[in-house]
Amino acid sequence: MYRMMTLTAAGLMATPALAADGPFVSLGNTDFVVLLGFLLFIGVLIYFKVPPLLMGLLDKRAENIRSELDEAKALREEAQALLASYERRQREVQDQADRIIAHAKQEAKVAGERAQVDLKNSIERRLAAAEDQIASAQAGAVKEVRDRAIAVAIEAARAVVSKQMTAKEAAKTIDESIATVGQKLH
Repeated sequence: MYRMMTLTAAGLMATPALAADGPFVSLGNTDFVVLLGFLLFIGVLIYFKVPPLLMGLLDKRAENIRSELDEAKALREEAQALLASYERRQREVQDQADRIIAHAKQEAKVAGERAQVDLKNSIERRLAAAEDQIASAQAGAVKEVRDRAIAVAIEAARAVVSKQMTAKEAAKTIDESIATVGQKLH
């Protein structure tokens, strides 16, 4: 640092000396006065240790910048790790959602098949119940017709028998019927 100031001062002294008219070292020469003021200013800066102070401030500023860069780098790495974590989590959630959808489709398919089987069974049961009702109604109708036919035949037979039978024959037929019923019951 001191070398640079010395070289600058020497360069400045040589330039005005070559350009000035008259003696250079004179208070009447403005170049000389400016040079003295500049050198005095540089001397005051050196006396009050301004260059090391400036260098310390610059070093401190550089250190602050370096620490901010390190912090920014750490934050960037943390953000990248967090992004990777979120991307991994998103993939996991997407995989889980795909599995849930596939499972729901499978369950829906099974439920549909089960509903078809249940519907088929229900239709078969209703058809069987309807057939049973029809058969029962048919049997009831046949029985009713048979009973009616028997009742009509009995009435007709009684009418015919009562016209043709005498009291003696009727008593004989009643005795035979009682005997037949007695044999069948014992």
